[in-house]
Amino acid sequence: MSGAAVAAAAPQGRTATGPAAGPWLLGVRHHGPGSARAVLAALRTARPAAVLIEGPPEGDALLPLAADPHMRPPVALLAHAVDDPGRASFWPMAAFSPEWVAIRWALDHDVPVRFIDLPAAHSLALKEPAPEEPVEGPERTEEEEEVTPVVDPIRVLAETAGYDDPERWWEDVVEHRSPTGGTDGGAPPSEGPPGDALAPFGALAEAMGALREAYGDGGQPRDAVREAYMRIQLRTARKEFGDDVAVVCGAWHVPALAARTTLAADRALLKGLPKVRTDLTWVPWTHRRLARRSGYGAGIDSPGWYGHLFEAADRPIERWMTKVAGLLRGEDRFVSTAHVIEAVRLAETLAALRGRPLAGLGETTDAVRAVMCEGSDVPLTLVRDRLIVGESLGEVPDTAPAVPLQRDLNRSLRTLRLKPEASERELDLDLRKETDAARSRLLHRLRLLDVGWGDPVAGRGSTGTFRESWRLRWEPELYVRVAEAGVWGTTVLTAATAKAASQAVAATALSDVTALAEHCLLAELPDALPVVMKALADRAALDADVGHLADALPALARSLRYGDVRSTDTAALAEVAAGLAERICVGLPPACTGLDPDGAEALRGQVEAVHGAIGLLDTGAEPGTGLRERWDAVLHKLAARDAVAGIIRGRATRLLLDEGRLAEDEAARLMGLALSPGTPPADAAAWIEGFVGGASGGGMLLVHDEGLLGLVDAWLTGVPADQFTDVLPLLRRTFSAYEPGVRRTLGELVRRGPVPEGARRDDAAPATGGFGPGIDPVRADAVEPVLRLLLGRPSEPVEAAV
Repeated sequence: MSGAAVAAAAPQGRTATGPAAGPWLLGVRHHGPGSARAVLAALRTARPAAVLIEGPPEGDALLPLAADPHMRPPVALLAHAVDDPGRASFWPMAAFSPEWVAIRWALDHDVPVRFIDLPAAHSLALKEPAPEEPVEGPERTEEEEEVTPVVDPIRVLAETAGYDDPERWWEDVVEHRSPTGGTDGGAPPSEGPPGDALAPFGALAEAMGALREAYGDGGQPRDAVREAYMRIQLRTARKEFGDDVAVVCGAWHVPALAARTTLAADRALLKGLPKVRTDLTWVPWTHRRLARRSGYGAGIDSPGWYGHLFEAADRPIERWMTKVAGLLRGEDRFVSTAHVIEAVRLAETLAALRGRPLAGLGETTDAVRAVMCEGSDVPLTLVRDRLIVGESLGEVPDTAPAVPLQRDLNRSLRTLRLKPEASERELDLDLRKETDAARSRLLHRLRLLDVGWGDPVAGRGSTGTFRESWRLRWEPELYVRVAEAGVWGTTVLTAATAKAASQAVAATALSDVTALAEHCLLAELPDALPVVMKALADRAALDADVGHLADALPALARSLRYGDVRSTDTAALAEVAAGLAERICVGLPPACTGLDPDGAEALRGQVEAVHGAIGLLDTGAEPGTGLRERWDAVLHKLAARDAVAGIIRGRATRLLLDEGRLAEDEAARLMGLALSPGTPPADAAAWIEGFVGGASGGGMLLVHDEGLLGLVDAWLTGVPADQFTDVLPLLRRTFSAYEPGVRRTLGELVRRGPVPEGARRDDAAPATGGFGPGIDPVRADAVEPVLRLLLGRPSEPVEAAV
């Protein structure tokens, strides 16, 4: 249905002077506490013999689970195609959803309850219809096409009532009013006159009828098919239970369900619909996924706020401000009881000034910003994320149907004491502990299965290989990913093993196979590793491209380190890695000649990656292998050959200098040659970028080595004016990556000029106060009292200081 509509229904043309005769068509907004309270009041008044809910009929067998004490909304019905689990749909329900309230009322009172929407077998098959096979439905003329755009009923009604904000109008007419017309703002349904509970449904059904007359299907042509099926189900229920039937559906559908049509006409609309085999189950949902900004079509702006309005027995504004105060106090912000009182008063005053029956979300948010956040939107963002939207994650009992892989995952989560949470959190693992190592294996296996519950992140503590850090957040869509992965096996281990073996056979790029080998070691998949290693050896033997070999080696080197931590036998992997390194050493120098700028930049990154990988391999290699020496010889060749691209020559020189394999005087000589007047400015700029570019510490190298800085300065000032604009973009890219403090220091050093030959640094006067080679006594004396205070030393007498 398009955007949810208003709380409206039509009792088939009967008046509401008492408990009107059924069937009762209770039109609702899918997720609204006002609609939920109104439905509950109507059911208590009418006491129908059966309740029909908008939803897939295949879910009827799952309805009794809603009464299970371990079922806690928000939850959703998940339907997916058996042969294609990725084709799936959700029917979310929160505690304040009218459908959930109706289901619970029916189960509590032993009243039959059924779903009556188009079966999921049809709706999933219709999800991506072929262009040449349009969905059957009533033909529409050109005039109807022009007047049936996609329409949001709430927005249309709000604009008709003179509101510019549809949510504010909805709050005023529904959420802040009781079923009997008061403004109790959260009180449970009252026991008023029998007709009062049904009156709002009849009154607003007329509005929906007017909208349907003006907008037709509202830009949703498939609604005609769905509504035809719902009318057939309503006829069937009336034959079985009589007219005492209540239907809870989107208000947009009410006029169509009340329309007089023939059974033959409805069946004609359903004729020839495609069909697929489906499975359904309940899955946990989140308030975040109920929000409109998540992309959910029937979403709302503030699930957490609506949940609060539904749960608050009385004084909803006071209770809300108390929640906000508790949240901000937990974040170490000073919020007192006086702040809460003033925020409540301000919200109520704003509501009165704006002519609203009760302070709404806009008024409470403005009051929180002014009183508790001191006018800042920064802490208010936290309130929006944690409370207004909310981070609630529902729960589903273990008795709910699930694919075998999901059941195995649930068992593993209980064993490892890992709980899926809707909020993002970081998990630090010590791989020396068995439980943490098992958690790591599970998370890596899930990543291999494309179940992206967690992503590895850089740890904040130790950088050792026995540490791992993960950022976890469970999203409802991951249940679909688990169902999709079920085709590989019934347990996480067997599924990950089967998928890894299949990917190894199908992989065509050497880098893909090496990355897969790394995943297998991290996930500890011993049965998949032989298949992956065979594929790796075959691809490595046939691939002669140095770039491909360079892309593959870093992953192998990392795998060897992780293998050591996890006590994995990596002898075969080490043999392949050593072979790749040897081939790279032989083939790299010729591959670095005759490159365009883009190719040179790409190969520069590969040289850096290979350098790091050989460092890892050399650390664990047996003495006498000579791998490091051969690689150093390759870097010397790259640094000395004029035919090699400048950016690669500069990087090779820098790598040798950082490793202590090149003397500073030799580095200065190579820089002097690269920046000599006979070198084209573009090539010289590329050499500088390779040598000191990026965030690799090149700026600090220039700060501490004035000889190198002087060479760069002298070259730069000698670039001809007509060529300077050509090298300027390269220079900007090189120096813009430096920290602001490094750039400032370099600027001061250049402005001061080089220290005269034979003079000491202390002899040079600083060009700027507080900056220079010597010590500024005045500034140093100013720091001394603070330093003594920090160290707990007594202050010296002033006379001694003088």
